Amino acid sequence: MTQIIVLPHVELCPDGSVIEAKPGQSVCESLIENDIYIEHACEMSCACTTCHVIVREGFESLPPAEEEEEDLLDKAWGLEPQSRLSCQVQVGDTPLVVEIPRYTINMAREGKH
Repeated sequence: MTQIIVLPHVELCPDGSVIEAKPGQSVCESLIENDIYIEHACEMSCACTTCHVIVREGFESLPPAEEEEEDLLDKAWGLEPQSRLSCQVQVGDTPLVVEIPRYTINMAREGKH
């Protein structure tokens, strides 16, 4: 199991959380499995930006984002150099520290599809 530290988020985990994640599982799946209900409007199919996270520690251990993920990230609210879509990031052996941005943009719900 690999540790993921989730920084405090006002709605999803106000006190932050430390979870144990299965290597090979996506960060999104790991969060949901540990009762941190991050939005994932496209059901984790890399078709939206609602599961956007910022990897504050451990980013360099992750494989680079695929072109499809990069294109979607350009539309994410609060984009930073360490931004990733949590549905596309597979947990490895390196512990991660992730921040869930305060806001999210749901392209379908916002009428921008």
